[in-house]
Amino acid sequence: MRKILVVGAGQSGLQLALGLQSHGYEVTLMSNRTADEIRSGRVMSTQCMFHTALQHERDLELDFWEAKAPRIEGLGVSVAAPGSFEDGPARRAVDWVGRLDGYAQSVDQRVKMAGWMETFVQRGGQLVIHGAAVGDLDYFSRTYELVLVSAGKGELVSMFGRDAARSPYREPQRALAVAYVHGLGPRPEHPDREVVRCNLVPGVGELFVTPTYTVSGRADTLFWEGVPGGPLDVFQGVKDPAEHLSLTLELMERYTPWEYARATKVELTDAGGTLAGRYAPTVRNPVGVLPSGGRVLGVADVVVANDPVTGQGSNSASKCAAAYLASILEHGEAEFDEAWMRRTFARYWETASHVTKWTNAMLAPPPEHVLNLIGAAQELPPVANRFANGFDDPADFEDFFYEPERTAAYLASVSGE
Repeated sequence: MRKILVVGAGQSGLQLALGLQSHGYEVTLMSNRTADEIRSGRVMSTQCMFHTALQHERDLELDFWEAKAPRIEGLGVSVAAPGSFEDGPARRAVDWVGRLDGYAQSVDQRVKMAGWMETFVQRGGQLVIHGAAVGDLDYFSRTYELVLVSAGKGELVSMFGRDAARSPYREPQRALAVAYVHGLGPRPEHPDREVVRCNLVPGVGELFVTPTYTVSGRADTLFWEGVPGGPLDVFQGVKDPAEHLSLTLELMERYTPWEYARATKVELTDAGGTLAGRYAPTVRNPVGVLPSGGRVLGVADVVVANDPVTGQGSNSASKCAAAYLASILEHGEAEFDEAWMRRTFARYWETASHVTKWTNAMLAPPPEHVLNLIGAAQELPPVANRFANGFDDPADFEDFFYEPERTAAYLASVSGE
């Protein structure tokens, strides 16, 4: 059996470790926390996984919570009328829901990562609880045929240099703040349907509301993305979860009152149900060089870290794990040299490049043709549906989103003009 080390126990690292394990590889997994510590700790992210990413989990028979997690059948977009919130609560200029071809789901990573980690051990995998440093990898690179680094924070990331040509932003483009809550009421526009809601407040930021499954069952996430230095950038330094939720609701009342109307009775799911932070979107060199000269391959967020404004983090991690797994299986007994590592990353970049392009575009003020597209979706359901399904396959945006001429031609074809 070929010996492989996976460092980092997130969506991509665990999915890859379990996938390799299922094909007979001798896999060691390193995590800086135990399953119990993850399950009882603070939330790590928001996540809404769409059909393609979910199918990768199903293919490995890892969809343990599919029957418990809400089935998200649509994606809705609301846009606040510019300037409407300056003297009082905002008004909506746009509001629509697109239908997803295959349902989406969200499972709190505390639940999923803890469960997958326990499954990995039950299936005979070696789990090492240790916060790995570069020196550790130097040692392990001589013991394992391949070392995969899936820990997206800390010292290890410094081994992978920034790819300036693919990283237009040097500073964080959003201040992030999430609260997991119980007690959110249904949207009156679709009371019997689970829908992820994307609320855009021009010049201020975005609020995403997502049905999810957490440690205490069915819940929702309230996720603010604020323009740095703007009115939503108020969570830095807030340690008290109750204060975090209070701030979240105050901002909803002002900037998304249509969402606040159903949030008047919410409460946090647990003491660890809030998180705030920020980071600069970055693409990195996929191959890390160790002091001894050994090579390690970066995985998912280590090498392509996009802002969560398009909800692609867990989706990209799942797709990265699937691409890497296929490359490893196809490689047989050959050496995992640097050339192979770069080819393997290039395979993933075919998907990730579309995510990066779309996400970076959504972080910038939208041009007129994009505003026209989002507005047209309110009157043209096929446009709403196509936009919603772009969250599953961002490559489709190439055909109707970026270029004014293509957008105009697409809208004309749909409207029959």
